[in-house]
Amino acid sequence: MEYSAPDVWFPNLGVRLNSVPRYLIGNNPDLSIIYVSNFPMNIFLYAVAIILGIVSAYFLAIWYVKKSGQKTETYLDLLLLGVPMAFLGLRLYFVIFNWNTRYAGQNFFSVFFDFRGGGLAIFGGIIGAILAGIIISIRNKVPFTTLADTAAPSLLIGQVIGRFGNFFNREAFGSYSNGLFAMRIRVDQAHYITQELMETAVVTYYGVDYFQVHPTFLYEAAFNFLLMIALILYRPHKRFEGEIILLYFMGYGIIRFFVEGLRTDQMIFANTGIPLNQITAVLFAVISLGLIIRGHIRARRGNVPVRTTKRRR
Repeated sequence: MEYSAPDVWFPNLGVRLNSVPRYLIGNNPDLSIIYVSNFPMNIFLYAVAIILGIVSAYFLAIWYVKKSGQKTETYLDLLLLGVPMAFLGLRLYFVIFNWNTRYAGQNFFSVFFDFRGGGLAIFGGIIGAILAGIIISIRNKVPFTTLADTAAPSLLIGQVIGRFGNFFNREAFGSYSNGLFAMRIRVDQAHYITQELMETAVVTYYGVDYFQVHPTFLYEAAFNFLLMIALILYRPHKRFEGEIILLYFMGYGIIRFFVEGLRTDQMIFANTGIPLNQITAVLFAVISLGLIIRGHIRARRGNVPVRTTKRRR
Protein backbone atom coordinates (compact mmCIF):
# COMPACT_ATOMS: atom_id res chain seq x y z
CA MET A 1 0.00 0.00 0.00
CA GLU A 2 1.41 3.38 -1.04
CA TYR A 3 1.97 5.74 1.86
CA SER A 4 0.48 9.25 1.69
CA ALA A 5 1.79 11.87 4.09
CA PRO A 6 -1.07 13.77 5.77
CA ASP A 7 -1.18 17.54 5.56
CA VAL A 8 -2.21 17.92 9.21
CA TRP A 9 -1.87 15.31 11.90
CA PHE A 10 -2.74 15.06 15.59
CA PRO A 11 -0.47 12.11 16.45
CA ASN A 12 -1.47 11.68 20.10
CA LEU A 13 -5.16 11.69 19.18
CA GLY A 14 -4.67 9.42 16.20
CA VAL A 15 -6.28 11.93 13.82
CA ARG A 16 -4.79 12.23 10.33
CA LEU A 17 -6.09 14.75 7.78
CA ASN A 18 -4.66 13.76 4.44
CA SER A 19 -5.95 16.63 2.32
CA VAL A 20 -6.57 19.96 4.04
CA PRO A 21 -7.41 22.67 1.49
CA ARG A 22 -6.26 26.27 1.70
CA TYR A 23 -8.45 27.71 -1.05
CA LEU A 24 -12.14 27.50 -1.84
CA ILE A 25 -11.28 28.18 -5.49
CA GLY A 26 -7.64 28.08 -6.53
CA ASN A 27 -5.02 27.13 -9.06
CA ASN A 28 -3.27 24.55 -6.87
CA PRO A 29 -4.87 21.12 -7.29
CA ASP A 30 -3.53 19.89 -3.91
CA LEU A 31 -4.83 22.85 -1.88
CA SER A 32 -8.07 23.82 -3.64
CA ILE A 33 -11.58 22.56 -3.03
CA ILE A 34 -12.49 23.80 -6.50
CA TYR A 35 -9.47 23.63 -8.80
CA VAL A 36 -9.35 25.97 -11.80
CA SER A 37 -6.20 25.93 -13.89
CA ASN A 38 -4.63 29.40 -14.28
CA PHE A 39 -7.17 30.89 -11.87
CA PRO A 40 -5.99 34.52 -11.46
CA MET A 41 -6.75 35.00 -7.75
CA ASN A 42 -7.08 32.24 -5.16
CA ILE A 43 -10.12 32.51 -2.88
CA PHE A 44 -8.77 31.64 0.57
CA LEU A 45 -10.78 29.58 3.03
CA TYR A 46 -9.52 32.06 5.62
CA ALA A 47 -11.70 34.71 3.95
CA VAL A 48 -14.61 32.29 3.74
CA ALA A 49 -14.30 31.56 7.48
CA ILE A 50 -14.36 35.28 8.29
CA ILE A 51 -17.51 35.77 6.18
CA LEU A 52 -19.21 32.77 7.80
CA GLY A 53 -18.24 34.14 11.20
CA ILE A 54 -19.80 37.52 10.42
CA VAL A 55 -23.02 35.95 9.14
CA SER A 56 -23.25 33.62 12.15
CA ALA A 57 -22.61 36.50 14.54
CA TYR A 58 -25.40 38.54 12.96
CA PHE A 59 -28.01 35.78 13.19
CA LEU A 60 -27.06 34.95 16.77
CA ALA A 61 -27.52 38.60 17.67
CA ILE A 62 -30.86 38.81 15.82
CA TRP A 63 -32.12 35.76 17.72
CA TYR A 64 -31.64 37.63 20.99
CA VAL A 65 -32.82 40.95 19.56
CA LYS A 66 -36.19 39.42 18.69
CA LYS A 67 -36.34 37.58 22.01
CA SER A 68 -35.70 40.78 23.97
CA GLY A 69 -38.02 42.94 21.87
CA GLN A 70 -35.42 45.26 20.41
CA LYS A 71 -35.42 46.75 16.91
CA THR A 72 -33.78 44.52 14.32
CA GLU A 73 -33.04 47.55 12.15
CA THR A 74 -30.65 48.88 14.78
CA TYR A 75 -28.51 45.76 14.57
CA LEU A 76 -28.56 45.75 10.78
CA ASP A 77 -27.15 49.29 10.99
CA LEU A 78 -24.56 48.02 13.46
CA LEU A 79 -23.58 45.21 11.09
CA LEU A 80 -23.26 47.50 8.07
CA LEU A 81 -21.06 49.97 9.95
CA GLY A 82 -19.37 47.58 12.34
CA VAL A 83 -17.93 45.19 9.75
CA PRO A 84 -15.94 47.79 7.77
CA MET A 85 -14.83 49.61 10.92
CA ALA A 86 -13.75 46.36 12.55
CA PHE A 87 -11.84 45.39 9.42
CA LEU A 88 -10.10 48.77 9.32
CA GLY A 89 -9.19 48.30 12.98
CA LEU A 90 -7.91 44.78 12.35
CA ARG A 91 -5.59 45.97 9.62
CA LEU A 92 -4.57 49.30 11.13
CA TYR A 93 -3.56 47.74 14.46
CA PHE A 94 -1.46 45.12 12.68
CA VAL A 95 0.30 47.55 10.34
CA ILE A 96 1.06 50.15 13.03
CA PHE A 97 2.53 47.71 15.54
CA ASN A 98 4.48 45.79 12.90
CA TRP A 99 5.76 48.85 11.10
CA ASN A 100 9.37 48.77 12.34
CA THR A 101 9.82 45.03 11.91
CA ARG A 102 7.97 44.46 8.61
CA TYR A 103 7.20 47.64 6.74
CA ALA A 104 9.74 50.35 7.64
CA GLY A 105 10.57 52.57 4.67
CA GLN A 106 7.51 51.55 2.64
CA ASN A 107 4.52 53.67 1.69
CA PHE A 108 1.93 53.42 4.45
CA PHE A 109 -1.12 53.35 2.19
CA SER A 110 0.40 50.75 -0.13
CA VAL A 111 1.07 48.54 2.86
CA PHE A 112 -2.31 49.15 4.48
CA PHE A 113 -4.31 48.27 1.36
CA ASP A 114 -2.26 45.18 0.59
CA PHE A 115 -4.96 43.03 2.19
CA ARG A 116 -3.89 39.86 0.39
CA GLY A 117 -0.41 40.23 1.84
CA GLY A 118 -1.80 39.08 5.19
CA GLY A 119 -1.93 40.62 8.62
CA LEU A 120 -4.95 41.22 10.86
CA ALA A 121 -5.04 41.78 14.62
CA ILE A 122 -8.17 40.92 16.61
CA PHE A 123 -7.80 43.62 19.26
CA GLY A 124 -7.84 46.25 16.52
CA GLY A 125 -11.07 44.73 15.24
CA ILE A 126 -12.63 44.86 18.70
CA ILE A 127 -11.71 48.54 19.04
CA GLY A 128 -13.19 49.27 15.61
CA ALA A 129 -16.40 47.45 16.52
CA ILE A 130 -16.67 49.44 19.78
CA LEU A 131 -16.37 52.73 17.88
CA ALA A 132 -19.07 51.56 15.46
CA GLY A 133 -21.30 50.65 18.41
CA ILE A 134 -20.86 54.11 19.91
CA ILE A 135 -21.81 55.77 16.61
CA ILE A 136 -24.92 53.58 16.15
CA SER A 137 -25.87 54.14 19.79
CA ILE A 138 -25.86 57.92 19.32
CA ARG A 139 -27.52 57.86 15.91
CA ASN A 140 -30.28 55.39 16.85
CA LYS A 141 -30.73 56.68 20.41
CA VAL A 142 -30.10 53.25 21.95
CA PRO A 143 -27.87 52.89 25.03
CA PHE A 144 -24.43 51.64 24.04
CA THR A 145 -24.49 49.13 26.90
CA THR A 146 -27.67 47.56 25.50
CA LEU A 147 -26.08 47.18 22.06
CA ALA A 148 -22.88 45.82 23.54
CA ASP A 149 -24.53 43.28 25.85
CA THR A 150 -26.59 42.00 22.93
CA ALA A 151 -23.61 41.75 20.58
CA ALA A 152 -20.98 40.30 22.96
CA PRO A 153 -21.75 36.57 22.47
CA SER A 154 -22.02 37.19 18.72
CA LEU A 155 -18.48 38.55 18.66
CA LEU A 156 -17.32 35.27 20.13
CA ILE A 157 -19.04 33.01 17.60
CA GLY A 158 -17.42 35.11 14.88
CA GLN A 159 -14.03 34.63 16.51
CA VAL A 160 -14.56 30.88 16.92
CA ILE A 161 -15.34 30.37 13.24
CA GLY A 162 -12.67 32.81 12.13
CA ARG A 163 -9.97 30.89 14.01
CA PHE A 164 -10.60 27.88 11.78
CA GLY A 165 -9.53 30.11 8.92
CA ASN A 166 -6.11 30.10 10.61
CA PHE A 167 -6.23 26.31 10.59
CA PHE A 168 -6.83 26.12 6.83
CA ASN A 169 -4.13 28.74 6.32
CA ARG A 170 -1.61 26.77 8.47
CA GLU A 171 -0.85 29.71 10.77
CA ALA A 172 -1.38 31.04 14.31
CA PHE A 173 0.15 27.97 15.92
CA GLY A 174 2.44 27.63 18.90
CA SER A 175 5.83 26.27 19.83
CA TYR A 176 6.82 22.61 20.12
CA SER A 177 4.41 20.36 22.00
CA ASN A 178 4.07 16.66 22.66
CA GLY A 179 0.84 17.04 24.63
CA LEU A 180 -2.45 15.34 23.94
CA PHE A 181 -3.51 17.94 21.36
CA ALA A 182 -0.12 18.34 19.68
CA MET A 183 -0.53 19.09 15.98
CA ARG A 184 1.80 18.30 13.11
CA ILE A 185 1.66 20.48 10.00
CA ARG A 186 3.87 20.11 6.96
CA VAL A 187 6.81 22.51 6.97
CA ASP A 188 6.35 23.23 3.26
CA GLN A 189 2.75 24.36 3.87
CA ALA A 190 3.16 26.40 7.08
CA HIS A 191 3.03 30.20 7.30
CA TYR A 192 5.08 32.48 9.58
CA ILE A 193 8.02 30.18 10.18
CA THR A 194 10.67 31.23 12.70
CA GLN A 195 14.22 30.04 13.19
CA GLU A 196 13.28 28.78 16.64
CA LEU A 197 10.62 26.54 15.11
CA MET A 198 13.12 25.17 12.62
CA GLU A 199 15.52 24.34 15.45
CA THR A 200 13.09 22.94 18.03
CA ALA A 201 9.83 21.78 16.48
CA VAL A 202 10.68 19.82 13.31
CA VAL A 203 9.99 16.09 13.22
CA THR A 204 10.39 13.86 10.19
CA TYR A 205 7.98 11.09 9.34
CA TYR A 206 8.34 8.93 6.25
CA GLY A 207 10.66 11.53 4.75
CA VAL A 208 8.24 14.44 5.30
CA ASP A 209 9.16 17.31 7.64
CA TYR A 210 6.49 18.51 10.07
CA PHE A 211 6.26 21.16 12.74
CA GLN A 212 4.89 19.52 15.90
CA VAL A 213 3.28 22.38 17.77
CA HIS A 214 0.50 23.66 20.02
CA PRO A 215 -2.69 24.18 17.94
CA THR A 216 -3.29 27.58 19.50
CA PHE A 217 -6.06 28.36 17.01
CA LEU A 218 -7.93 25.35 18.45
CA TYR A 219 -7.28 26.34 22.06
CA GLU A 220 -8.61 29.84 21.47
CA ALA A 221 -11.64 28.65 19.47
CA ALA A 222 -12.59 26.11 22.16
CA PHE A 223 -12.31 28.54 25.08
CA ASN A 224 -14.09 31.29 23.13
CA PHE A 225 -16.96 28.88 22.48
CA LEU A 226 -17.22 28.06 26.18
CA LEU A 227 -17.15 31.75 27.05
CA MET A 228 -19.90 32.42 24.52
CA ILE A 229 -22.15 29.76 26.08
CA ALA A 230 -21.44 31.16 29.55
CA LEU A 231 -22.39 34.69 28.48
CA ILE A 232 -25.62 33.54 26.82
CA LEU A 233 -26.64 31.62 29.94
CA TYR A 234 -25.73 34.45 32.29
CA ARG A 235 -27.23 37.29 30.25
CA PRO A 236 -30.79 36.99 31.69
CA HIS A 237 -29.28 37.29 35.18
CA LYS A 238 -26.95 40.24 34.64
CA ARG A 239 -26.83 42.76 37.47
CA PHE A 240 -26.33 45.93 35.42
CA GLU A 241 -26.35 47.16 31.84
CA GLY A 242 -22.95 46.63 30.25
CA GLU A 243 -22.00 43.67 32.41
CA ILE A 244 -22.04 41.16 29.53
CA ILE A 245 -19.68 43.13 27.32
CA LEU A 246 -17.36 43.65 30.30
CA LEU A 247 -17.39 39.91 31.01
CA TYR A 248 -16.52 39.38 27.34
CA PHE A 249 -13.59 41.79 27.56
CA MET A 250 -12.36 40.20 30.78
CA GLY A 251 -12.86 36.60 29.65
CA TYR A 252 -11.31 37.08 26.24
CA GLY A 253 -8.44 39.03 27.76
CA ILE A 254 -7.62 36.09 30.03
CA ILE A 255 -7.96 33.57 27.20
CA ARG A 256 -5.79 35.57 24.83
CA PHE A 257 -3.12 36.24 27.45
CA PHE A 258 -2.40 32.54 27.90
CA VAL A 259 -2.84 31.56 24.25
CA GLU A 260 -0.60 34.41 23.09
CA GLY A 261 2.17 33.14 25.34
CA LEU A 262 2.27 29.93 23.28
CA ARG A 263 2.19 31.49 19.83
CA THR A 264 5.29 31.91 17.67
CA ASP A 265 4.04 34.82 15.52
CA GLN A 266 3.87 37.37 18.32
CA MET A 267 4.01 41.13 17.85
CA ILE A 268 6.60 42.37 20.35
CA PHE A 269 5.98 45.70 22.06
CA ALA A 270 8.88 48.11 21.34
CA ASN A 271 12.07 46.40 22.53
CA THR A 272 10.63 44.96 25.72
CA GLY A 273 10.45 41.35 24.56
CA ILE A 274 6.83 41.29 25.79
CA PRO A 275 4.11 40.34 23.28
CA LEU A 276 1.92 43.37 22.54
CA ASN A 277 -1.24 41.29 22.57
CA GLN A 278 -0.48 40.08 26.09
CA ILE A 279 -0.21 43.67 27.26
CA THR A 280 -3.48 44.55 25.55
CA ALA A 281 -5.15 41.42 26.96
CA VAL A 282 -4.11 42.33 30.51
CA LEU A 283 -5.44 45.88 30.09
CA PHE A 284 -8.77 44.57 28.76
CA ALA A 285 -9.09 42.05 31.60
CA VAL A 286 -8.00 44.28 34.49
CA ILE A 287 -10.00 47.36 33.48
CA SER A 288 -13.08 45.22 32.84
CA LEU A 289 -12.74 43.48 36.20
CA GLY A 290 -12.58 46.82 37.96
CA LEU A 291 -15.70 48.05 36.16
CA ILE A 292 -17.55 44.80 36.91
CA ILE A 293 -16.77 45.13 40.62
CA ARG A 294 -17.91 48.75 40.53
CA GLY A 295 -21.11 47.76 38.74
CA HIS A 296 -21.92 45.04 41.28
CA ILE A 297 -21.34 47.41 44.19
CA ARG A 298 -23.70 49.96 42.64
CA ALA A 299 -26.24 47.22 41.83
CA ARG A 300 -26.30 46.09 45.47
CA ARG A 301 -27.07 49.67 46.46
CA GLY A 302 -30.03 49.56 44.07
CA ASN A 303 -29.11 52.52 41.87
CA VAL A 304 -28.23 50.70 38.64
CA PRO A 305 -31.25 49.93 36.40
CA VAL A 306 -31.37 46.77 34.31
CA ARG A 307 -33.69 46.76 31.32
CA THR A 308 -36.11 43.86 31.66
CA THR A 309 -39.16 45.01 29.69
CA LYS A 310 -39.51 44.41 25.98
CA ARG A 311 -39.45 47.25 23.52
CA ARG A 312 -41.75 47.44 20.57
CA ARG A 313 -40.09 46.66 17.26
